[in-house]
Amino acid sequence: MSFPTADSADIALLLEGTFPYVSGGVSSWVNQIIRAYPEYRFAVVFLGSRPQDYGDMKYTLPDNVVHVEAHYLHGTHTPPLVQANAGNDAVIAQVASLHKVFRSSQGNTACAFGQLAELLKRGEIDEEFFLYSQTAWQFITHNYREHCTDPSFIDYFWTVRAMHEPIWVMARIAANLIPVRAYHTISTGYAGFLGAMLKNRTGKPLILSEHGIYTKERKIDLYQSEWISDNRNIFEKDPTEVSYFRELWMRFYTSLGKLCYHHADIITALYEANRQRQILDGAPAERTRVIPNGIDLARFQPVRAKRPAVPPPILCLIGRVVSIKDVKTFIRMMRSVVNRIPEAEAWIAGPEDEDPGYAEECHNLCASLGLTDKVKFLGFQKVEVVLEKVGLVVLSSISEALPLVLLEGYAAGVPALTTDVGSCRQLIYGLTPEDQALGASGAVVRIADPQAMAAAAIELLRPENWFPAQQAAIARVERYYTQTLMFNDYKQVYQQALGEI
Repeated sequence: MSFPTADSADIALLLEGTFPYVSGGVSSWVNQIIRAYPEYRFAVVFLGSRPQDYGDMKYTLPDNVVHVEAHYLHGTHTPPLVQANAGNDAVIAQVASLHKVFRSSQGNTACAFGQLAELLKRGEIDEEFFLYSQTAWQFITHNYREHCTDPSFIDYFWTVRAMHEPIWVMARIAANLIPVRAYHTISTGYAGFLGAMLKNRTGKPLILSEHGIYTKERKIDLYQSEWISDNRNIFEKDPTEVSYFRELWMRFYTSLGKLCYHHADIITALYEANRQRQILDGAPAERTRVIPNGIDLARFQPVRAKRPAVPPPILCLIGRVVSIKDVKTFIRMMRSVVNRIPEAEAWIAGPEDEDPGYAEECHNLCASLGLTDKVKFLGFQKVEVVLEKVGLVVLSSISEALPLVLLEGYAAGVPALTTDVGSCRQLIYGLTPEDQALGASGAVVRIADPQAMAAAAIELLRPENWFPAQQAAIARVERYYTQTLMFNDYKQVYQQALGEI
């Protein structure tokens, strides 16, 4: 596939696993932001895992996207030829001091990273050095003996290699990216690390916009992941302890987050609790601000006009079929709902290709509960088409920030049922006294409680409860979560970063 290319751009968007190849709330937001500012020329840098993990682009590129690059962090390039490499004791000593800073969370992380970035820039730590030098091998084996509590050196070696492999990819991106006036990363993690490298290399401003807290979400993923080895025997395992490799990955992502926070000039969160979490995780408070998501109300007003007069007993989860969305709780809930409302249906509107194993488990759960004809997997759908026909938007996630899909539902006149995650309680019941006075626009229940969710859904579908919730939903989104408000705030962010104010 050929991408547009340019010699320069105004803003480089650093996007990990989102736009334009992955649909979802963050990708929709990116598309929304690009289109909001036709006066700026955007470069898009997409970071993915492997090419085979993605299909065609899910979004049409706006005209002001003038440059696109897609890079993959694992298994896409040929390593340098194996050859003897004695290494450099002075360089490895400096690397050891950097690791000490990262491991202990003591000392100047930004300074340590600056030293690492300079070594990468001068080529003193290149991929050949990491893979083949005697000093690097000695450093890895020393760290294994000194720190690793897992008995498998083989798993330790390949874990370390998998962690470091993306560094060389990002070093090449940073060295070759076209000149821009500012960088904008939509997460910490690898995209945030790339942003820190670019800021360190060029001195251009770095903006960080976090929708969810990346380190928190990666920790949830790591707790659930089955690919992480734990080779301790039954006598060595302590059920209260996280396995060494899980802890190692968690520290790795935490370090990436701190590096991005240190280098970012402007840091935004979707709501106040996440801003406080950013500060707790190392973000300088004076650089942080809250900018909520906003909705294009005009896009959804025709949808509202087409809705049936009586709320249909259709409960819809709009999102990816992945474990963090806890689709299984949504499915289990439907068993109780259908027992009380036999005509009720559940729709799952979202792609299943991100985690095919989990998606298959969800299909199997439907079959085991006798819900095959009641739970419909629709795949990716235009949200306007879905919202025209459903009675409730349901969010069963175990982690969220400020879900765009709830606001889209509100704008279409659809109340919501959510778990108590992120800003959902604020979206349902209001934040300020004035906001709370609008009333509840749905209901909030505990995480992973299908019975509580079913009971709330049955109550919300009653017309005497549904219509007041609908009115509160419409009033809340129109007053506090409009696209105009969000665009005005981000206009100021871009003007500040680009030196226009």
